[in-house]
Amino acid sequence: MKKISIVFSLVLFFSTSFQVNAQWFWQNPLMDGNKDLYSVYFINSDTGWATGYSAVERCGTIHKTTDGGITWKSYSTGALGFLESIYFIDEYTGWVVGDYGTVIKTTDGGETWITQSSGTDKWLFSVYFIDSSIGWAVGSYGTIIKTSDGGTTWTSQSSGTANKLWSVFFINSNIGWAVGYNGTIRKTINGGLIWTSQSGGTAHYLNSIYFLNENIGWAVGGGGTIIKTNNGGNTWVSQSSGTTVYLESVCFLDLNTGWAVGSEGTIIKTSNGGLTWSTQSSGVTNHLQSVCFIDYNNGWVVGKDNVIVITEDGGITWSLQASITTKTLNSVYFVDRHIGWAVGNNGTIVSTVNGGKIWTSQFSGILNHLQSICFVDLNNGWIVGDEGKILNTSNSGSNWTTQLSGTTNLLTSLCFKDINNGWAVGDGGTIIKTTDGGNNWALQLSGTTKNLTSVYFIDINTGWAVGNNGPIIKTIDGGITWFSQSNDLYNNFRSVYFIDEDIGWAVGYPNIDGIGTMYKTINGGTTWTSLSYNYTYWESVYFINQNIGWLVGWGSIFKTNNGGATWTSYILNFNYFNSVFFVNENEGWVVGEYGTILHTTNGGVTFIEDEGNNFAQPQEFLLQQNYPNPFNPSTSIQYAISSTQFVTLKVYDLLGREVAVLVNEEKPAGSYNVEFRMQNLELSSGIYFYKLQAGDFVETKKMILLK
Repeated sequence: MKKISIVFSLVLFFSTSFQVNAQWFWQNPLMDGNKDLYSVYFINSDTGWATGYSAVERCGTIHKTTDGGITWKSYSTGALGFLESIYFIDEYTGWVVGDYGTVIKTTDGGETWITQSSGTDKWLFSVYFIDSSIGWAVGSYGTIIKTSDGGTTWTSQSSGTANKLWSVFFINSNIGWAVGYNGTIRKTINGGLIWTSQSGGTAHYLNSIYFLNENIGWAVGGGGTIIKTNNGGNTWVSQSSGTTVYLESVCFLDLNTGWAVGSEGTIIKTSNGGLTWSTQSSGVTNHLQSVCFIDYNNGWVVGKDNVIVITEDGGITWSLQASITTKTLNSVYFVDRHIGWAVGNNGTIVSTVNGGKIWTSQFSGILNHLQSICFVDLNNGWIVGDEGKILNTSNSGSNWTTQLSGTTNLLTSLCFKDINNGWAVGDGGTIIKTTDGGNNWALQLSGTTKNLTSVYFIDINTGWAVGNNGPIIKTIDGGITWFSQSNDLYNNFRSVYFIDEDIGWAVGYPNIDGIGTMYKTINGGTTWTSLSYNYTYWESVYFINQNIGWLVGWGSIFKTNNGGATWTSYILNFNYFNSVFFVNENEGWVVGEYGTILHTTNGGVTFIEDEGNNFAQPQEFLLQQNYPNPFNPSTSIQYAISSTQFVTLKVYDLLGREVAVLVNEEKPAGSYNVEFRMQNLELSSGIYFYKLQAGDFVETKKMILLK
């Protein structure tokens, strides 16, 4: 392995603090923006879990519901790759398996998960337990592993095949089956000591297997394949599914009643043991991956693109549990802690009357990207967007009507101070003003042709606008005249905010050096002081008073309690956050890519800090997101251990190959910072993972190298 430069140091000036608890909660998309769901399991009509892969976080994720699937709580595991299968033996104890030999276990219903050593790096696709001790998992290259102690130790079993095994099912501690690639069927009658081949009469992939007893079972797979056995698999008989789609999962309740699901939104049901199968309307066209029924009425199906469909009548009707939108959201505005709106691409408008617990769509009547929203009371609001579009409502958004802006330029930001007086800015130095609630808009001379991105007024006379390639302009006469306060060609300003006529902030991103742009003024913009910190992109800034404020940008939310002198961060994922809004010191929202809506009720950041920005004695094991991220040529990784442990901290590429060992020694309790440098490492741009292991604690996070 090539030489790696490692530096241990204190955290200085800009502290990225360990999070005690997640203080931001996802309101949309459903399940934290999870991209694909692969497995679902319910223990009763209320409590269930689903696993999958998050395109946002680029790792495996687990989700839990305690209300039958109406709402879900998500858990980021840090697991590399997909989490393929989940199984619970009761409401507390369960296992999940996935890529790279991942096996994790919970004994508290999924609140915490412990990594188990599977003894393999092969992908595991299915897991099954018969009690709290004995279980099996199967996967690629014919992998079968077994545990007899609840997963503390796993031992390899010889399957007799190198084919992928997609599903495993046992009816007791001795008798079980595994199915997979090219019609592979394996059976054991001695707990897996010996696995023998069975012929299912098909060369299609077999993706799922289900048995009711030692004799009767079904397997489903590619090409609409369904096969059944009445003698433990000695012979298998093909059944007509009535479809040729890829069937992924099968579930039976008794000798007669069962369901299978697959691609193109397919759900089929039998009431006679599979002699005939009838199609049920799922209402979706997504690739469905997993089905679970706990009785004759209540069932759940999950699949690609975050789809969840639920039935309470045995599948006569299926209801989609959908995210309100997956379109990029560009702006959010609340008039109080209950009532708010967010707008985004393709004419998207969503609103809430309960703080975001439920969001509903509003009809914009256009498909243009909507960039900014502002309300002056519960009823009256405006939106601006592409091609000079302006929308207005006088009934909280029940109806939106178009106003003529007098321009076809992109409008990026607007600000109203009362029901009559408002301004909007946009490309080409565009500034327009209304004094009659938008019935008429008049062009103002900005003095610049640069694209303006944000505008803010503190009253009907005094306001500022900022834009790309440096402009900060100000007016003190309602926009009759605008004068320049800055023309820094090296900065692209994205947001401006003032709390009074003197104190304000402007943030954005640079043209050349990769460091996020942050300026502050305490004299109304006569002079601006650079507060540039080592972070790449700022998109929105909001302050509740002269001390407390927030910044959002690429995957991060930052908070200050001292007017911006220092900031703490809560780095979430690689979503791009576009807008932040708070109604008080505690309650706020952030919106961004993929329909992201985040909500906090405690200010968004909880942290432990000591003098000098060093961490207090840790009370738990923690691994922080690296900073900066993306990075080049170096980045800092912080971690904490609450007791003396042998610690390893390793870096892996996207394929799971080890590329660096940063820590490999015993460490006393404390907080540590490791600097990972690219010196003498020939790494390409892309996604990498770093994994901390300290005793039983294991956590993995991702980072991006940009060259």
